[in-house]
Amino acid sequence: MIDSAPAAPPTTPEPQTRYPKTVIVLPTYNEAENLPRMVAALLALDPPVDVLVVDDSSPDGTGQIADRLAAERPDRLSVLHRREKTGLGDAYIAGFRRALELGAQRVFEMDADFSHPVDAVPAMLRLSEDYDVVVGSRYTRGGRLDSRWSWLRRFVSRGGNVYARLVTGLRVQDTTAGFKCFRRDALERIPLHEVRSQGYNFQVEMALRCQRAGLRVAEYPIFFRERDAGASKMTPGIAVEALWRLWQLRFLVR
Repeated sequence: MIDSAPAAPPTTPEPQTRYPKTVIVLPTYNEAENLPRMVAALLALDPPVDVLVVDDSSPDGTGQIADRLAAERPDRLSVLHRREKTGLGDAYIAGFRRALELGAQRVFEMDADFSHPVDAVPAMLRLSEDYDVVVGSRYTRGGRLDSRWSWLRRFVSRGGNVYARLVTGLRVQDTTAGFKCFRRDALERIPLHEVRSQGYNFQVEMALRCQRAGLRVAEYPIFFRERDAGASKMTPGIAVEALWRLWQLRFLVR
């Protein structure tokens, strides 16, 4: 089941004791410029969330920055170091498993470059009371893209989403969304050991596995912002590879 959830006005927070333990999984590679600000913004949220940084041996020192920040807030921030960069999918799966080990009842995946709005986290958490998965969506009603995106980038992104839905049968509007909130029992229903995709196809595969598992999914409209610092990991080669690998997912994911 896929629902489109309208943006809700701010409400008075409920007592913090009523909120489930929430862990935000942040995969990082060369995000030294963004990580300190991102961690500060997330730790300032109400209701409170914990942060798990999954660093793929960034050569720019992101891992060392994460360790320093964790030493300052060991109660709220932890770091998982991976020895090599094997792909976004592997980083997220490792992060999901660690978050579950930490006792998380809600697990977010989120970019560390502020492209995903930090202030959407509380609203997505509220929706997770009624849904198994909440997707921060650019393409559901009310979702928006940064005006700094070129027309070509908009065309490729939206066209890729339409193509992915046609090939795989996905009902979610934003098939490559990298901003999601999973309930613990939802993640436990997905065979994480079978997930093989990397890059943007990881998001498509997870969406497809959620749908095939019969999970209740809501799309929450977000403003997707262009990063201000650091370099995008997207390349034309990654985009082309993602298109033909969709056909593999159509037949491999059961």
